[in-house]
Amino acid sequence: MSYLNPGLPKPVPAPDGLDTPFWEAASRDVLMLQRCGACQEFQWGPEWICHRCHSEDLGFEEVSPLGNIYSYERVWHPVHPALKEQGPYIIVLVELPECSSVRLVGNLLGDAEQSVEIGTPVRAVFEHHRDAEPPFTHVQREKV
Repeated sequence: MSYLNPGLPKPVPAPDGLDTPFWEAASRDVLMLQRCGACQEFQWGPEWICHRCHSEDLGFEEVSPLGNIYSYERVWHPVHPALKEQGPYIIVLVELPECSSVRLVGNLLGDAEQSVEIGTPVRAVFEHHRDAEPPFTHVQREKV
């Protein structure tokens, strides 16, 4: 089952493959982020060098799927033709305090008119679309 209407662009790895480990892990219900081997800081989006120390010693590491709502928006107007019959829905920016305060974007599952408070704990939910071509996974959020 899909949270949003079909017809949106599919989240797939970038052409350079830099974020492939993230998407492959999501397909296995695992959250992975890029981490610098030199300074040990996490970062998102993935890059060829560390945002902090400029090292090229980067890899991906499994992280906790738990975070806190840093910001959100309740979307009432369609931002894509596939969403013309859908709304509202809630987009959240989630901060992962145990991961150098990296922030990820996702949809907040549940009632689109639910109350949302900054700081609310949430967890990643992996919405698989294995029959799509190519197969993909959305990383959504739900309140803990």
